[in-house]
Amino acid sequence: MTDRKKLKASVKEVSPVYQGFLTLNKYVMEKERHEGGVEDITWLVMERGHAVGILAYDPAKDRVILVNEMRPGILAAGDYPYTDTLPAGGIAKGETPIDAAIRETLEETGLTLKDAKIIHDKAYVSAGGTSERISIVFGVVASKNAGGIHGNAEERENIKTVILSSDDFMAKIRSGEINDLKTMVAGYWLMENRDALRRQYTAPQLEKSPAGMRATKRKP
Repeated sequence: MTDRKKLKASVKEVSPVYQGFLTLNKYVMEKERHEGGVEDITWLVMERGHAVGILAYDPAKDRVILVNEMRPGILAAGDYPYTDTLPAGGIAKGETPIDAAIRETLEETGLTLKDAKIIHDKAYVSAGGTSERISIVFGVVASKNAGGIHGNAEERENIKTVILSSDDFMAKIRSGEINDLKTMVAGYWLMENRDALRRQYTAPQLEKSPAGMRATKRKP
């Protein structure tokens, strides 16, 4: 198998078309063609910064915390827009994905995210039309008091907390009821890692419990 030639592309010019909650820029780019030669292309790119999605998991109860809100893009596409997804949001200037994940989890669910770590970093949402990329962060939450309506009032967010067992979570992904891509990716990651996570976070508690002490007590 021969190595593929690494083609080159560069930005020659950027000009704004629209600036608001979303920014639309017109790019003039120079790119090499696979069959040889170079050409210029003009392309519109939507830009709004980068984002984070949060897989908030309660290993003790084997539950996932999702959020439900109206998604304008889904409504514009003609589908039912009130969908269950990961808590998510933009990464502010100066924030890390971990910082943003902790902030957004509290804002959208009222829960504190602990032991946060990046499980998928900088995945492009739709590279043909937007520069946005998303990092998926895993973290542990206590779901005992989860529920209610949350969100940033200044952004007119109206977000309902959804609590699912991990089995129900995956059933909804497999059936297509959950069709948000970042949520699907997080779900398949959880299925690969769920048993190890439950051992990691619940085994120490079981060892300290009276039942655990009885189980490990030596026979006379």
